[in-house]
Parts: sequence; C-alpha cells; structure tokens
Amino acid sequence: GHTTGPSLNNDKLYKFAYSAEVYVDQVKASLQKSAGYRISSGVDVNLLWRNPDNDDDQLIKITIRDVQLENVNERPAAKNIFKGKSTEKIIGKEYLEALQRPIVLELVRGKVKNFYSHQNEPGFTQNIKRGLASLFQLQLHSGATREVDISGKCNTTYHVRQDQVTKIKALDSCEIEKQGFTSHNQILDVSTKATSATIYVLEDGFIKSIKAEENYVLLLNSRRKTGAKIVSKQRLELKSVQAGPGLIAGKQVASVIKTLDSSYVAVPLVAEPVKSECKKCPSLSEHWQSIREHMYPEKLPEAQAARSFLSFIQNIRKATKEEILQIIRSENKELLPQVMDAVTSAQTPASLEAVLEFLDFKDASTSTLQERFLYACGFASHPSEILLKSLTAKFKGDIANEEIRETLVIVMGALIRKLCDREGCKLPAVVEAKRLILSRLEKAKKDDNVRMYLLALKNALLPEAIPLLLKYAESEEGHISNVAATALQRYDPSFLTKEVKETMNRIYHQNRKVHEKTVRTTAAAIILNSNPSYMEVKNILLSIGELPLEMSKYMLSMIQDIVQFEMPSSKTVRQVLKDMRAHNYDRFSKMGSSSAYSGYITRGPDVSSTYSLDILYSGSGILRRSNMNIRIFDRNAELHASQVVIEAQGLESIIAATPDEGEENLDSFAGMSAILFDIQLRPVTFFQGYADLMSKMFSATGDPINVVKGLILLTDYSQEIQLQSGPRASMEFLGSLAIDISGGMEFSLWYRESKTNVKNRVAMFVAGNTEVDSFFIKTGMETTLEVETTLDFISTVQFSQYPFLVCLQMDRVESPFRRYVTKYESLPSGRRYTARRGKAELLAGNEYPLHQENSNMCRKVFGAKSDSSSNWF
Repeated sequence: GHTTGPSLNNDKLYKFAYSAEVYVDQVKASLQKSAGYRISSGVDVNLLWRNPDNDDDQLIKITIRDVQLENVNERPAAKNIFKGKSTEKIIGKEYLEALQRPIVLELVRGKVKNFYSHQNEPGFTQNIKRGLASLFQLQLHSGATREVDISGKCNTTYHVRQDQVTKIKALDSCEIEKQGFTSHNQILDVSTKATSATIYVLEDGFIKSIKAEENYVLLLNSRRKTGAKIVSKQRLELKSVQAGPGLIAGKQVASVIKTLDSSYVAVPLVAEPVKSECKKCPSLSEHWQSIREHMYPEKLPEAQAARSFLSFIQNIRKATKEEILQIIRSENKELLPQVMDAVTSAQTPASLEAVLEFLDFKDASTSTLQERFLYACGFASHPSEILLKSLTAKFKGDIANEEIRETLVIVMGALIRKLCDREGCKLPAVVEAKRLILSRLEKAKKDDNVRMYLLALKNALLPEAIPLLLKYAESEEGHISNVAATALQRYDPSFLTKEVKETMNRIYHQNRKVHEKTVRTTAAAIILNSNPSYMEVKNILLSIGELPLEMSKYMLSMIQDIVQFEMPSSKTVRQVLKDMRAHNYDRFSKMGSSSAYSGYITRGPDVSSTYSLDILYSGSGILRRSNMNIRIFDRNAELHASQVVIEAQGLESIIAATPDEGEENLDSFAGMSAILFDIQLRPVTFFQGYADLMSKMFSATGDPINVVKGLILLTDYSQEIQLQSGPRASMEFLGSLAIDISGGMEFSLWYRESKTNVKNRVAMFVAGNTEVDSFFIKTGMETTLEVETTLDFISTVQFSQYPFLVCLQMDRVESPFRRYVTKYESLPSGRRYTARRGKAELLAGNEYPLHQENSNMCRKVFGAKSDSSSNWF
C-alpha cells in the first residue's frame, strides 16, 4: 500500500466497459441534436510484471475487444448510417485487427513511462489506443505538474479527495506539433477556448471509473453568435474482476517485453498526425470548371462569387505548382484577374511559385494581372517572409509599367507592417525592405518617386520613419506634404512625440510658411486626435475667426463633431469652449459649406461600425477634398475598413474664380485615393494639368472610374486539433469579400454644378467547417453566412451663388442576409446523414441622416433642380 500510483493485484483480470463519444454543434446548442458518433468496447487490463526492486514500477497489458460503432444520438432507421453494417465492414478488417491488438504500458508512480505497441500500426488505430492509455496516467497527491500524454506535454493539475481524483489539463499549454494559421486583424479573426477535465473514482487502490470530457469552442469575433464546438467524452467503468494470467518473471522491462511478443516497440504516447485520403475529390481543374461561371467580372459583387472564391482557395491549397499553372495558362482575359486573386490568397509555397513563374513584370500588357497579384499580396492574411523577399527582388528588377512599380513598393510597405505586427521586424527580408524604402526616399529627386516611397511608409508605419515624414509634411507642398501628413495621421497616437505635435502646430498656424488648407486641416486633426493640451485646443479655437471662410467653417464643424460624437479629446474641447464662450458669438456663427460629420452605421454587441465624412471647399465653391471613412471596432481592436478621398486643386480657372490665398500656383488636378482594410492603395488620377482637364471635361460621360475590384480573403483561420480520445479534428473559418468600388466627378458649367459619386458594392461570404475525422467515420458541421449590399455616397454642389449649396447623400440599399448550418455524419462508403437549417432575411435599406444642416440644403438643391440633372453639358 505504499505506492504513489494506482496498483493492480497479481493474477487478476480487470474487465472494463469503455466508450468514446464525439459531438459537433453550435456553441449554445444542447448535445441532444448534435452530430457525432460513439465507439464502445470492452477493455481488459491485467498486471504483467512488477519491478522486484520497486513496487511502483509495473507493466500492464490493455486489450480492446468487441468494438461497436453507433450514433451518439438516436436516429430513425432511415437516417442511421450504421444500420445493418457490422463493425468490421465499417472499420475494415485489418484496422479492426490492429485496434484489438493489445498494448502494454509501463507505469511508474502512476505516470506512463513507456507505451509499447506494434511499430507499423496504422496511425488512426494507434491514436485511439493512445487516447485510452492516457486515461491510465494519474497521480494520487494534489499538485501541478507538466506531463506527457496523447495531447503533448501539458500543464496538468491534480486535486485529490479520498477516493476521487480530478485531473485538469491546460490545453493551451500543450507542446505538440501544431498546424494552422490565424487572420491578421483580430476583428476578422476567431476566438477559441479549450478545456479538459477527468474525474477518477478509485477502489482497492485501482480504478473503479473514469469520466473525461474535453471541449473546444470557436467564435467568430465579428459575430459571436456564429461559432462551433467539439465535445469529446470518454468513460471507463469497471464491470468485474476475475482470475487472470500470472506474472512474467524478470529483472528488466526489456526482457519481459521480448518474452511477451518480440514485435513490440516503445512508441511515443503523443499522438501522431494523420490525415485520411480523399477518395472522390475533384481535381483542381474539375473544381474550377464547376465554379468558373460565377467568377466573371460582372458577377463579382454577388455572394455566389465570394463563396466560389473560398472553395477555390481551399482546393488551391492542396494543389501542386503544375496544376495551378495549368489553369492560369489556359484561362481567358476576363477570368484571369479573379484566378490571380484566389491563387495569391492561397498563400502556399506552390501557389506563390506558380504566380511568379507566370507573371512577367517586364511585360506592360499584363499590368492588370500584376496589379491584382500585388493587391492580393497586400491583403494576405498571414504573409510569409519569402513573399516579401520575392517582391523586393522584383522591385529591384525591370518593371515595364510605372504604376505597377508604385503599387509594388506600396504593397511592400503593407507587408512590412504585417510581418512586424507578428514579431517579424528583425527578419532579414523585413530589414532589407525597410532599408530599401528609407534609403531610396532620401535619394529620390522626382516628386513621383518621393510620393511612392511616402505611400509605402504610410502602409509600413515604421516608428523610425516619423522624422522623415515630418520633414516632408512641413517643407514640401502639394501632394507630397499631403501624403506625409496623412501618413502621420495613421500612426497610433502613442507614437506621436512632442516633436510631431510641435510640427503639426507650426503647420496649422503657418508659423514658418504658408501651407495649403488640406495639409493644415490634417495637421489640426492630428493634434486634436492625440490627447491635445488645453492650450493647443484653445489656440486652434482662437484661430477659427482668422481663417479663410470655408476652412473656418470646416474647422468649426470638426470641433462640433468631436464634441457630439464624444471622441477622446471631447472633454478638453468642452472645457475650452466653456471658458471662451463670452466673446465668441461671432467666431462660431460662420457661413460656408464645408463640414465634418461622424455617425454609427451599426452598433452591435460584438462589433460596431462608424462612418465619418468630411468635405472641404475652396472659397469659390470648388471641392478641395472629400473624405469618407468607415471603421469597424470591438472592445480591443480597430480596423480601418475603407477610406475614399477625392481631392481637387487649381480648378478655379474653369469657373473664372479667384484661387484662395497661398493656392495661386497650384496645378489643376483631381484624383482619388483609397484605403481598404488598413492598406493604402495606389492613388488614381482623374486629370492632371489644365489641358488634360479640358479634354476630359468636354468628353466627360460622368462614367465612374473603377478604383478597386476583386476578391479579398478577409478571415482565414485554420487549426488542427488532436482530441484526447484519439481522432483528429479541424476547425476552419474563411471569410471573403467580393468588392467593386468606383468613383467619379462630373462638372456642368451650364448649371454651375459639380457632382462626385462613390459607389461601394460588396458581397461577403463566411464559411466555417468543423470536422472530426476518425478515418472510418467523419462528422462535422458547416456554417455559412452571406450578405450583399451597396453603399452610395453622392455629393452635389451648386456654385451659382455664395454660400453655395451642397447636398450630401449616403444610402445603403436593402440587403439580403442568409445563414445556414449543416450537420453531417458520413462513412467512407459514401453513406451520409445531413441535417440543414437556414434563415434568410432582408436587412432594410437606410438613408443616413448625416446632419440637419445638410438635410435642409438637399431640399434646396433638389427643389431648385427639377430637370437639370439629366443634361450634363
């Protein structure tokens, strides 16, 4: 009785009943309706040998017999996949024989020191035995320890009370070979939780019963109602103790094992990774043929395109470079860009090699495909160092198209940031790419080159780039100072040092030189967003009376928005406003049409989304900048989902008006710049220079220019899980977005009116698949969510009088939303049980109110203009 582990009596045979159950379902569901299965059997245990020098060192033999497979929940005969099938038929003769071959454990003080089995046994049956063997490991005193079992090396805590022992295993601490990946941004990712507990009841120093339960829960962060759980339960119960075989004599374990059966070897107790082969899976090209019709450009903003994109990625991830190249090389011009999106998003070594072999950056005729490849790299959910390395090599080589060169370096900036966010800042490829961008920026002579490296930094957000950005924001003009200032605006306020704030104050108050309104307002936004001091806020408020009219109105609107939307600096702003109220009526009653406004698009229990819209005009009524942002955030993270900025300058000459002070020499220009999912894209120019403007104006159809079109993999979560009862499980969640954003700007001199329009058409599809694979049976659950919607943003300006009339409209069309859950159980023979439930609803459309002043103006614009909108020019 002095052993510290369970002890068996000599010459006895302990007969147990064993069952292992698996359930897969939605997180909140009760297990009565879950998909799953049960393996049950008898288990015989007897003592083979006890070390003559140490009672606590024992060899025990464990034999599984009478294996049965059955439903975990009652199913009517027609839906029972096991009906009329013998166990041997389901598992297969050799697998069943392997499963029923005994194993031997060496237990020292209750811990498994060695696990003996036949060497070349199939991994699936070996893992089921490991799951059973791991149950026999326990200690009889309370305390925490690190021990090895089927789940790997794990932190384990024992609580002992008389004849009851509870074992808690911290699954997140287990060291085991892990496969899988997570998404880059937390909002787009998945949260997981795993628990394992085993309760032992002892009698006469040995096991009377064991109950083990393991739970895995997975939730989609953006919609925590959507998720999955796997529950795995094991039970072992002593049925009888009979007379059994005697002990084998011997001094050494090795000789005893040899006497027993010479084909036994010690194998690790940790599970071995196994995957069942897919028998009837289509080849990559067969799969592509089946989804091809949904991938045409005109079908893109539909949920079916987003769904096909996901299934295509999953198949590309299993494919070889040759299979991928075969599709790329044989596909037509219309479909190739979508193939590019999918192949690049797959992010396997084979898919990257295939694309790089196919694309020739020296050939300008394939620049559309090059751009789609580059953007898909920028949106990569878990980019590798090798991807950045490959892009850096391309950048150093010949590139035929200048715009591709720009896009390439901008995307390198995005990859630097993603790799740095995952502790990869010191990787050789990241160090090299950072050095390249910073050193080339210092040497750049041409404005275009300077702008391209600044845009790369706007994505990379390197702390060491801040001094350079400050220099360009303050000493340059036009686009250059603009890009540098907006790059600084993207940094987390914690990086914005005293020096940054001093520079921004100098730019805003024009202490050293005259700056453009666009840069000044960005500088003010940076100050007000990074924990401003009382004096900083006071100086900005005092300046409002001295500014040109439109800028004055814009700044006022920005201040009101901070207060109304309760932004972080609103407390300080309120305090200053209170102290200044007396002599300020005049300052705060400004005329003008510029504005800044923020509001909620959705407010949910898990995530909320906001829009902000600000518009700045020149004194003559021409748009200088319109900026529309959509942000998504939860309790701990934020995602800049989109930003569309339309900028124009130097257009006064068209309507024979005087430019504002300090803007007399600006070249005519209009263009658009976008950020999508935290990534700054390459800006698009509508026209540059007076001649270009005139030719486009008189041929203007008002047709929108496409800014972004394509398919993006947003959520990319995949984890392989080893269940402690033996089977492997996989939990996957993929989410994709089919997107089409276009923007346009039109003028009518006749009606003295201009109009900008940004149309965002998107379809989103999320697919989750949780599966437990035991080779002879698979069970799981698929969850899908899909939604299609369009968000339109139109601003109409009439500049025939002052203050001119501006009407902003933001509408969302009604959107279909569908979700389905399918649970299944299937045998290799093809016998399958499925249960599907779904729900489809229409989410109502919405006209966002923006602000009252705007609503009043829209009435005037549309009242004044009953028939003019149809005749442009």
